[in-house]
Amino acid sequence: MKRNATIPYIGLGAGLILLFLANLMYGSVRIPAFDVVSILLGGSPGHQAWSHIVLESRLPQAVTALLGGAALAVSGLMLQTLFKNPLAGPSILGISDGANLGVAIVMIYFSAGSYLTTIFAAFIGAAVVLLVIIAFSRKVRNNVMLLIIGIMMGYLASSIISILNFRATADKVHQYVLWGMGDFTAVSLEKLPYFTLFAVAGLIAAAALIKPLNALLLGESYAANLGVKVRRVRVAILLVTGILTATVTAFCGPISFIGLAVPHMARLILGSSNHKQLLPVTLLAGAAIALLCNLLTIVPGNGQMLPLNAITSIIGAPVIIYVIMNRKNIQYFN
Repeated sequence: MKRNATIPYIGLGAGLILLFLANLMYGSVRIPAFDVVSILLGGSPGHQAWSHIVLESRLPQAVTALLGGAALAVSGLMLQTLFKNPLAGPSILGISDGANLGVAIVMIYFSAGSYLTTIFAAFIGAAVVLLVIIAFSRKVRNNVMLLIIGIMMGYLASSIISILNFRATADKVHQYVLWGMGDFTAVSLEKLPYFTLFAVAGLIAAAALIKPLNALLLGESYAANLGVKVRRVRVAILLVTGILTATVTAFCGPISFIGLAVPHMARLILGSSNHKQLLPVTLLAGAAIALLCNLLTIVPGNGQMLPLNAITSIIGAPVIIYVIMNRKNIQYFN
């Protein structure tokens, strides 16, 4: 049963604003809400160090979580629609694993590699896998077969990473493992414009695919009869999801479950498969969940932070279990 689409927008919008402000106000250092607002408005806080904490640390972290969560959630939605598989996600095609492989090579064998080198390596690794998948998409007409090829590409990249870790020193393996836990704090204020540029461009491109996505819900044959260039749309979806996934992975590390679980949350909230409403709700929900997870990583009192992927898994795993147990009673692709 379809629901009023206005209510989810209002609720998610309000929740998103509150979570964004909470990310600015809550942290290992207690800063009064009045001072946080004063800093954001250009005023002087009670302590000068608070301005640095809010503007140089918490604000970029909150913006990164917002855009990163939105990017992963939208990627998951598009892939689930393309493959008509509720368990498809951004990592299903091996794009994340390709980015992981690029980072593993830099971290393990190039000790002098800079942050930009790591990002570049992640993009190259993701791009190589993406190009291979796109090449196969021109040869393979069956989406299930393409999905299997993507999974095999992920296994191949993971195997190479395992070999690299086996031959690496303990400190290099430890460095890579820490990166693999995911982290929204890695994007500084100087690097934020680059992350924002790629993420926003990918989200705009995803919005441009709303009509073809709705047509694919009815099946590829029906979409072709409506004039949709199915192969071109398939490549476009793969390219956009690749850009979004590679961007988040390159800057923040591999973030689990957000891309897989959030689209299901959006469908359950909205009660519709129409991407005209579903994609914006998924975007808002992804941003809100990412901000919530980022907030929950902070351990009260001692200033330590829990691994981000531990929190996303705690929230995402029950959603996927619910989907599996109730799949017969939920219509996702109609």
